[in-house]
Amino acid sequence: MQITIAGAGIGGLATALSLHAAGFDEVVVHEAAEEIRPLGVGINLLPHAVRELTELGLADRLAAIGVPTAELAYYNRYGQAIWSEPRGLDAGYRWPQYSVHRGRLQLLLLDAVRERLGTAAVRAGSRIPGLDHDGDLLVGADGIHSAVRAALFPGEGAPPWNGLVLWRGTTYGEPFLTGRSMIMAGDGTQKFVAYPIGDGRLVNWIAERPLEGEPPERGNWNRPADLATVVAHFADWTFDWLDVPAVIAGAEAAFEYPMVDREPLPSWRGDGVVLLGDAAHAMYPIGSNGASQAIIDARVLAHSLATTGSTAAYEEIRRPATTALQLANRRQGPEVVMRLAHERAPDGFDDIERVVPLAERTEIAAAYKRTAGFDPALLNERASWSVR
Repeated sequence: MQITIAGAGIGGLATALSLHAAGFDEVVVHEAAEEIRPLGVGINLLPHAVRELTELGLADRLAAIGVPTAELAYYNRYGQAIWSEPRGLDAGYRWPQYSVHRGRLQLLLLDAVRERLGTAAVRAGSRIPGLDHDGDLLVGADGIHSAVRAALFPGEGAPPWNGLVLWRGTTYGEPFLTGRSMIMAGDGTQKFVAYPIGDGRLVNWIAERPLEGEPPERGNWNRPADLATVVAHFADWTFDWLDVPAVIAGAEAAFEYPMVDREPLPSWRGDGVVLLGDAAHAMYPIGSNGASQAIIDARVLAHSLATTGSTAAYEEIRRPATTALQLANRRQGPEVVMRLAHERAPDGFDDIERVVPLAERTEIAAAYKRTAGFDPALLNERASWSVR
């Protein structure tokens, strides 16, 4: 079977590696950009995605570029703790959770594809404009502005925007909390996220709030932003364990991104074509699931093709799961605890148990893990998607 992949992002490259591992050698990845460069800032890879990369033989390479996340902690806008939980190995998973630079992860996957499938397996400056391709199957992994998706569903238009804007950047600074903590602070509308990447001294941060007027370019993660504007919105967010405005101001640059996703689709497949990753199910960047879900897509697609010769099982497994996750992210996913705390105690609290009881916080976190497919017990016990 000759397989063409549109897009050399994380999803497309993971698909090439997964197909090769499943016995498919005639795989070519086409990337529209003239050069594949390490763009972007930090992302989190959840244990279910790390499992898949581990089973592809990339565990040591991944460990070399990632910071193993020790905890995820939520705070209100005053820096008061709402909820925290261990992550990765500390939470009983058989695989860690990693905070990584998106570009470094992409280059790691690119190197592995070239090593295993040959240098000609990835063609930069080669755009797949729609459904035209040379091969038996076209995998549309070409992102939120997918040309393959547009050919299958013409007239869909721009990704819908929810009125929020994200600013992202990286800043060198002193470690905070455990030194491997991922934190989120906010009130359900305005939010600040931070976690270490690289050598642990580089802090990846995300600031989010409503934006008045028309949004900037939708779906472009690399649009520059004005740091002074971002700092002004978070000027009084100084906690005794983290100085938020100082972290933002310390960045060399920041980028802005309107909070957009895509509507769930009735089907991901056509005649000789299938969608994957953001092209299939672009979702709000909540719960650290975008890249992780694309990697899982890749593994399930390869398993489906190798065991049934069809993409039907892939869609049957993945489309309902990611649709549920898209909708959960629109409801703020596990981050809803910050909104609940603010609604019930807008000026802060003395005892979080009287505001959002432990049982409620625990169930919010557990329910999201079940929806996103990384409940610890279920993930540890699930059969592998490896074919051989």
